[in-house]
Amino acid sequence: MTDKTRDPDGHPVLAGLLALVAVAVVVGLLVSGGALAATSVFGLGGGDDSGNATSRESMYLPKPSATESTDGPLVTLAPGETSAPPTPTAPPTPTDPIQLTAADAQVSPMQEIYLTGTYTGGDGKVVQVQRLEDGEWVDFATVDAVVSGTTFSTYVLTARAGENQFRVRDTDSDAVSNAVTVQVG
Repeated sequence: MTDKTRDPDGHPVLAGLLALVAVAVVVGLLVSGGALAATSVFGLGGGDDSGNATSRESMYLPKPSATESTDGPLVTLAPGETSAPPTPTAPPTPTDPIQLTAADAQVSPMQEIYLTGTYTGGDGKVVQVQRLEDGEWVDFATVDAVVSGTTFSTYVLTARAGENQFRVRDTDSDAVSNAVTVQVG
């Protein structure tokens, strides 16, 4: 008598596992070969560490040299661009707890105007940006900043051409900063 429980096809589970391993090896070789080819094509490969530049590399750093001392402004303007003298702003008095500065004295309409400052003893307080409109200080579009340590920073956008004066006000104590003037146009 023959044993009917014995499978005439051998070991199908073992054959399936061997086929799975063979497919995994082939896929792994294909993926690693593709990754190697991609690093060569995109120039991501290592290379020697001799420190010498080759003709393929495009960065060139000239040797530093001494420059002449000048009394003029230390700003390079684009060709044809003229420099308008910045509108002087009243320097903050040392007794003011809030001191405000503007990064630029002149900007284009809707260009970011960065306002930074210090607030002695103001850690965690909120300062509200205000603009002088028709002789009255008005909150500027709910723009505010939180004081971290003694410093704060924010920016505003405006299309109102001409001279714009800004200051900040402590929302709790109504202490105010000095005013800064920015020419928009």
